[in-house]
Amino acid sequence: MNSVASHKISARMQLSALLMAGTMLAPVAPLMAQEAAPPATVPTVPAPPAPEAVPSATTVQSITVTGNQRLEAQTILSYLRLRVGQPYDRSVLDQALKDLAATELFKDFQITDNAGALTIQVTENPVINRVILEGNKRLKEDKIRPEIKLAPRQIFTRSKVRADVARIIELYKRQGRFAATVEPKMVSLDQNRVDVVFEINEGPKSKVRQINIIGNEKFSDGDLRDEMATKESGLLTILSSNTSYDPDRLAYDQQKLRLFYLQNGYADFRVISAVAELTSNKQDFIITYVVEEGERYKFGDVDVKSEIRDFRPETLKTLLPMKKDDWYDAKLVEDTVESLSETAGLFGYAFADISPEFRRDPETRTMGITFNVAESPRTYVERIDVNGNTLTHDKVVRREFRLNEGDAFNSFGVKRTENRINSLGYFQENLEIERKEGSAPDRIILETNVEEKPTGELSLSAGFSSIENFLLQGSIRQRNFRGLGQQLQASVNYSSYSKSVELGFTEPYLFDRNISVGGTVYRRDLNSFNFIGSDRRTTFEQSTTGFQINAGVPLTEFLSFFTRYSLNFDDVSLDKNLYYFRDQCDPLVAGRYLCDAIGKRTTSLLGFTIAYDDRDNRLRPTRGQSLSLSQDFAGLGGSVKYVRTRAAASKHFNLGSRFILNVSAEGGYIYPLGGRPTPTSDKVRLTDRFFLGEPQMRGFDIRGVGPRVIRYASVDVTDPANPILDTTTKQRIDDALGGRAYYQGRLEIDIPLGTGAKELGLRPSVFLDVGSVFGVKRPDLTTLADFKDPGDGLTKNLCRNGTTGAISFGTQALVDHDNNAATPPIPQGSYSSCPTGTTSNLSPFEERYFGDSWMPRVSIGAGVNWNSPFGPFRIDFAYALRKEEGDDTKRFSFNVGTQF
Repeated sequence: MNSVASHKISARMQLSALLMAGTMLAPVAPLMAQEAAPPATVPTVPAPPAPEAVPSATTVQSITVTGNQRLEAQTILSYLRLRVGQPYDRSVLDQALKDLAATELFKDFQITDNAGALTIQVTENPVINRVILEGNKRLKEDKIRPEIKLAPRQIFTRSKVRADVARIIELYKRQGRFAATVEPKMVSLDQNRVDVVFEINEGPKSKVRQINIIGNEKFSDGDLRDEMATKESGLLTILSSNTSYDPDRLAYDQQKLRLFYLQNGYADFRVISAVAELTSNKQDFIITYVVEEGERYKFGDVDVKSEIRDFRPETLKTLLPMKKDDWYDAKLVEDTVESLSETAGLFGYAFADISPEFRRDPETRTMGITFNVAESPRTYVERIDVNGNTLTHDKVVRREFRLNEGDAFNSFGVKRTENRINSLGYFQENLEIERKEGSAPDRIILETNVEEKPTGELSLSAGFSSIENFLLQGSIRQRNFRGLGQQLQASVNYSSYSKSVELGFTEPYLFDRNISVGGTVYRRDLNSFNFIGSDRRTTFEQSTTGFQINAGVPLTEFLSFFTRYSLNFDDVSLDKNLYYFRDQCDPLVAGRYLCDAIGKRTTSLLGFTIAYDDRDNRLRPTRGQSLSLSQDFAGLGGSVKYVRTRAAASKHFNLGSRFILNVSAEGGYIYPLGGRPTPTSDKVRLTDRFFLGEPQMRGFDIRGVGPRVIRYASVDVTDPANPILDTTTKQRIDDALGGRAYYQGRLEIDIPLGTGAKELGLRPSVFLDVGSVFGVKRPDLTTLADFKDPGDGLTKNLCRNGTTGAISFGTQALVDHDNNAATPPIPQGSYSSCPTGTTSNLSPFEERYFGDSWMPRVSIGAGVNWNSPFGPFRIDFAYALRKEEGDDTKRFSFNVGTQF
């Protein structure tokens, strides 16, 4: 509430008593009237004595107005029928009092008669200075003020106060708060001004405590409650907004019950009554339905009659989904009418009149139906209107139309246009194109009313990810640059293990032709890592600098062709302090597979994609499928040569009740064209292979699936002749090698939530992931046998000569082999040490190779996306049902502060 001086607060007039009074005020005397007395806290104006009786026929000699401050005397007289020179009697003066009361401009008024000299004395109603709302927390002022009539600088009237109180209470009832009360008060100010204060007590939200159904025998109460939009309040519906009472929802639920019974054959079902009772504390509702189910019907004879030449009844009849003796289903009948209308639209009949004729037989309990297709003219598109686009150019919307002005109407083209416009993501969701009659019966106007939404995205965030630890992210993206549908984006990412800078631009319609072109320049630095216990250790660093240009053109409505060219300069390196010996990569420390990966290379890559996509919405599809085949050829110059092939497919199913099922699969293979970097390495370099794991396949750690080398460094050499390898300890090094081939499949169901959870941005899902990556040459490995001295068969450290790099086995005493000096025995339980002059002492370890198998890995789980106030948030809980030895599993993962 705005501050009001304390001495004015004390002068508030209680308006409640005033509002209880009627709109008409009883006159104190035949010739005077005043408003009902206010509460005792405010002094009342005493009523003047009643005038003497007026003679039966008197002429008005003069009329004088007194007490008026803002209103002119002539203005007040204009509201009356009294005029100088006209005869008057008591009834005329009574009517004058009523006319003054009807103006609602005065809080006190009276007429004094002195032998025809009339004096009208008035006290004007105050002027409103401010209208103040107090106590409104659940309903903000911007929702209340447009609904009330009182406003500053208006004349205060009781009728407006009463109306505003009723309106505010009605607004709270629509929010489910039936216990809300509004107490109007008035603060008197100088110069006959007042502040009007509405003190609001919002009260608790009235919930639906119980839903009772009487008369149902075929279906249980629970089955029928599931069909209703209104839900009983409880723990399972705590996030739902449908637990509050809403009269409109009550009527909707009756229609839902009727539809449910009609779908199950009960053609005579009706709701006899629906009563909502408010409990005494006004906090809960108890809703009771009384229903009559009736008998169950089957379909009788089903026929089609058509007056349209292109519609052959015998052909259409074979396409009808219902058959004789099937249980009657009203929804199926409705869908059939819609399907026939869409079919008529395909032939150009936009306003085809299709009406089902029902033949009910109560004796046999059958329902015969004849679908009558009335004659109608073929329709043509007269005009296409686009309204509501303030930023987006008309041509951006019009180029998505599959129909042009003058074309024959086609319902498929209209539906496809709706899907394409929705896929742009520039306008409100679920946009529909209205069909209006044109200037002639065979003309139609297609009207598109769009509501633009922000298409620019600015993101500045910091967060923590289970994949990348601490991260910073900043990006700017405009998906509708200059209102031309162009896309411009720039991003900078920094985390503990990856850094990137990227700038891109895409023009979807080059020179207003259906040809898309785009380009991206980037720099990406990636640090691969593995774990030693709970510590992460960087293995190799890859820096990529490059650019990509791409172009695309549609081949058909759903089939498109894309081509691209990219040039990358890669530099893969290892930490020389950890992995190098004598300025060369040490395979005993880094592993032969990592030593093969290092170096600088140039990749010149030319590729193409053929894609089929008929999904209803590319941003958030609910039905349809997409297929794609891609190939990339590396070898058009550069030092890397291979052919990479990928294929992907996905299909979305609308399961009803907003449940969406997505089934997807993809796979790929890399065929090398060059030779091996070294005789023992794979032809496809480590950095060019496929990898699989989190986040692509949940339930497994990042790069947790597929071929890998695990180095076990925990060796018990208490008995040097029989060392014991500990494979259970976490003190190991795990390096993923990737593979030439991979496949992956996913089955995921989006679970709808109530309106409240949807407004919070929660989108949960359950999923099943399956996949594998495989097909790489088995690397040479180091085993414990490499640490055994051939001379005595004991496990020892490996020693390297700093000059020659030659490897020898460590001993506790130098041995003079030329003089055949005796070698003292090595005591049990001690390591052998390297002799003086060597520069490295490698303790025994063993490498093992795992995971190179095409056998599928399988995981199941649940996850939720949340558009939280501090950024996008994704959390998944998954369990690996099937894995191979060596795979790294992970049950819980989350991601905060970066895009999903």
